[in-house]
Amino acid sequence: MTPLRCNRSLEYFFVNGFRKTILLAVACFTTFGCMADEHSELIKKLEQSMGWEVTAIADAPVDGLYQLNTARGIFYASKDGKYLMQARIYNMDAGMRDETEAALSSIRLEGLKQFDGDYIEFKAKDEKFIVTVFTDISCGYCRRLHEQMGEYNERGITVRYLAFPRAGTQGKTFNDMISIWCSSDQQEAMTQGKAGENVELARCENSIVEQYQFGQKIGVNGTPNIILPNGRLIPGYQPAPALLQALQSAG
Repeated sequence: MTPLRCNRSLEYFFVNGFRKTILLAVACFTTFGCMADEHSELIKKLEQSMGWEVTAIADAPVDGLYQLNTARGIFYASKDGKYLMQARIYNMDAGMRDETEAALSSIRLEGLKQFDGDYIEFKAKDEKFIVTVFTDISCGYCRRLHEQMGEYNERGITVRYLAFPRAGTQGKTFNDMISIWCSSDQQEAMTQGKAGENVELARCENSIVEQYQFGQKIGVNGTPNIILPNGRLIPGYQPAPALLQALQSAG
């Protein structure tokens, strides 16, 4: 089923078998030279060639690959330094467990801590669950989700927003989202912005750029994207009953 979301870009996928592991991957290969020192040389080549910050490197679940945590998400590189790929690795011996998603879930939960105090929160009176939603005020499905905020709250779901302006860190939407986060009444400003109304100009110290960059790092490529309490990411709009079911299933 196609996620109901506003996309940031088109993606092209292919399937490639590797032993008992399936790679559902974005075609994104490049060639590296030989590495004098495996880790430092690979990191150096990535950062120089692609412009990505590599924050961590470890053995991947697939033999012969490294897992790279970068500012643009998780990538995999061959240990000979020749190939780079962006992929989903599924473990067929573990019920098709998504190993990439498991790694990203941990990164998401740890990374969200840096935004404590920066969320715009719509709190449920009888709170049972908290979800984090990356949002863009110009996105139609984000607006639909916001229009139904009462339905989420009635089911005990607190929604807290982070900013992900799909056009990047410039332009009207980006500037309007800064004004919303800097508003003296953030909830009302968010509601006005989602309704397509003019947002009153406001400026303050804010973390909108950092929120956007963090979204890129953890696999957000459209809006809305919803992070569950266990770190799982749901790409796209979910009606309140469906989101509640997903939360209950996640435990």
